[in-house]
Amino acid sequence: MDFALTEDQETIRRSVADLVRRFDDHYWREKDRGHEFPAEFYEAIARGGWLGLTIPEEYGGHGLGITEATLLLEEVARSGGGMNAASAIHLSIFGMHPVVVHGSDELKRRTLPRIVSGDLHVCFGVTEPGAGLDTTRITTFARRDGDSYVVNGRKVWISKALESEKILLLTRTTRREEAARRTDGLTLFLTDLDRAHVDIRPIRKMGRNAVSSNELFIDDLRVPVEDRVGEEGRGFTYLLDGLNPERMLIAAEALGIGRVALEKAARYGTEREVFDRPIGMNQGIQFPLADALARLDAAELVLRKATWLYDGGRPCGREANTAKYLCADAGFSAADRALQTHGGMGYAEEYDVARYFREARLMKIAPVSQEMVLNYLGSHVLGMPRSY
Repeated sequence: MDFALTEDQETIRRSVADLVRRFDDHYWREKDRGHEFPAEFYEAIARGGWLGLTIPEEYGGHGLGITEATLLLEEVARSGGGMNAASAIHLSIFGMHPVVVHGSDELKRRTLPRIVSGDLHVCFGVTEPGAGLDTTRITTFARRDGDSYVVNGRKVWISKALESEKILLLTRTTRREEAARRTDGLTLFLTDLDRAHVDIRPIRKMGRNAVSSNELFIDDLRVPVEDRVGEEGRGFTYLLDGLNPERMLIAAEALGIGRVALEKAARYGTEREVFDRPIGMNQGIQFPLADALARLDAAELVLRKATWLYDGGRPCGREANTAKYLCADAGFSAADRALQTHGGMGYAEEYDVARYFREARLMKIAPVSQEMVLNYLGSHVLGMPRSY
């Protein structure tokens, strides 16, 4: 076994770390407090060419794998930007995978180079209030009308909708009750987010406030047939191609948040003195942080195996889900212990660990809950009866 990163992968990690260091905790604290999209950060990442990391070279990207993408996003989150930073670029880094694999040549030429340059912001429209994690129950419907579709429906928890020009939108083109299988009849589009037909309403939330989450109310949105990704009715299958990589990217981001929280806590424990001694001398402080380190290191190993399998074209559902589960848990635990180490000051915004805590908590919910990961492992790996 070889656990070493390649020279190119180490270069990616160092280069990204150097770039994101320019955007410190103060920057992210102010963006989060002001609910302001981190445009300067996004533009710096785009100028560095990092948005095209996994997009094929023929469209201006680098054509690299999910391993490199996870290294990039781990460093982005580890910079102190957390999920505010990662969510600003997440979809551009790998979210276009269904388009890369299944989109027409014309659609790819029209959109992918603009993704690479940073000129095109795209949001991802799947989740609906009445469906939750049961994607087959979405009701947003695209009715064919000549050379276009007319879409009506509602989406929720759509990140970056306020900034986005286009939306990667999942709809039904066949009613669920009329489809041969519940996963049939779902169609994917990459189309304009026309404000004349889409009402975007931000959701007030606990954290990650520099990147908005939104409800979308879609009323007679006309979508050209040229904006359809692949064949009509096969959208669910196309989404499955990106589920394992998505879990790996989220795992890497959780890992990054855990790492920066732990670094802050160790520094504070070394410098902060109470009763004439550094608080880090006390095992009640030191041991929980050491335990957090061990859990982060163990979770990282599963993530590395998952990305290695995926980039090698091997099955990786077990490892991808396990990595998401363990990294989310380890990242949140590290943030929680970092806040505890800071005591009352951990609750103060100026020390930033409260922000890490809020954003790390999100990773246990999105894009799939810890419980749904266990459902997958129980039924698909252990072979137990399916419970959902």
